[in-house]
Amino acid sequence: MRTPVLLLLAVGLWAAAPPPAPEALLRRELADVALAQVRRPDVQWQPEQRDCAGLVRFAYRSAYRRWRPERLATPLWTDTHGAPGHFADAETLLTHSFVPLGRDAATREALRTGDLVAFRQERDAGPLFHLMLVVRPEDKAHGPARIVYHPGEKGAAVRTGLLSSLATEAPVEWRPVPQNPAFLGFFRFKEWTR
Repeated sequence: MRTPVLLLLAVGLWAAAPPPAPEALLRRELADVALAQVRRPDVQWQPEQRDCAGLVRFAYRSAYRRWRPERLATPLWTDTHGAPGHFADAETLLTHSFVPLGRDAATREALRTGDLVAFRQERDAGPLFHLMLVVRPEDKAHGPARIVYHPGEKGAAVRTGLLSSLATEAPVEWRPVPQNPAFLGFFRFKEWTR
């Protein structure tokens, strides 16, 4: 008689466990969507939208479509005039839909899935903004933080790598370290800071 009682107790404990918070589900889905683009771009991600900001928009919209579709009744992004908009380039995403977290190593260690690593490179044609999505297991013991990004060139593949390697092995202008003037910092979606 002990086995059925233990089984019922175990099932009862499992059923009583609180469901994952909506933000946790969104973060997990965002990670899955972003990493899937490394293997093969989703056909729903329009080719003309495939750049670094496009990856951010696509991953966030896909996560919300699955776990909070009602939120998509209004656009996720804010345009340069402060109005909701379906499109935002990298600079507009950073300045209107994300908030800065910091630029130091302690902030880097505290990043969560969905946070951004942002750069601004000065070019002859004007500044070039670049975004990378952070993908990190909620329990840091399950793996290191990764970055997922589109390099911006038409037809280029989405790439991934370790965030720690980016900080130490990437060309200097792409390192997320305070000494790099092109590194703008780490950012979090405004709705996930409340």
